[in-house]
Amino acid sequence: MADNRPIGVFDSGLGGLTVLKELEKVLPKESFVYFGDTGRVPYGSRSNETIISYARQDENFLLSKGVKYIVAACGTVSAVAADTAKDLPVPFMGVVENSVKAAVAATKNNRIGVIGTSATINNGAHKRKILELLPTATVTTADCPLFVPLVEEGFSAEDDIVVLEVARRYLAPMVEAGVDTLILGCTHYPILLGAIKKIMGQGVTLINMGNSTALAVKEELKALNMISEEESATKEFYVSDITAGFAKVSEILLGEKICDVNLVDINKYEGSSNRD
Repeated sequence: MADNRPIGVFDSGLGGLTVLKELEKVLPKESFVYFGDTGRVPYGSRSNETIISYARQDENFLLSKGVKYIVAACGTVSAVAADTAKDLPVPFMGVVENSVKAAVAATKNNRIGVIGTSATINNGAHKRKILELLPTATVTTADCPLFVPLVEEGFSAEDDIVVLEVARRYLAPMVEAGVDTLILGCTHYPILLGAIKKIMGQGVTLINMGNSTALAVKEELKALNMISEEESATKEFYVSDITAGFAKVSEILLGEKICDVNLVDINKYEGSSNRD
């Protein structure tokens, strides 16, 4: 039986739009509700307790919109706050676990790299999960704090000398370690794919969290008999603050202009009133 309710997607800001883009590719008949917590971005530099609190509010908001499924399109939330899903009344998917499975399946020399925000790397979720699945793996990690602002300022071209120099410095440990597989552990990073490929070389497999997550969501929806058959799928966009660069950044990440965005007071969604 078809389930035409929307899928909820949330992120600390707009980076999750790259995950939404991948979800749309593999689930063209699904409707989506996207929430970007632009008023409190970035989550990557916050304490674990704050990230967990924010994640619960974001999930509660999406539940209030009648979603059938929630995707945490945020590497930081998926690494730090995945346990908030335990009391959700709908299925939940983060972006860490499936990217790890894809990386373990792809590696040939058991040397895997992970790049992400400071909170994601310090939490160590990717490394722990990789070693659970592949105990013989050597895992090299690096936080890349300048990648997000570069993307949001429109610096992403693979031949841009600023992008290449920053990427070269951040990726040096990966090159030195000889990784053959690299997880892009932040939703902004696929926009820098060209520059990262140029530094890492063609022999290194780059794992896009959005793609691996979208494929996993599709399989779970099929298994749960929750695939939509809606011919006129819709998208709704909500943010906690409409920032000056919203239009530019959203077009960079999603690949299309967002013409209608709604403002949300996310602090109204404290507690667990929507989680029953």
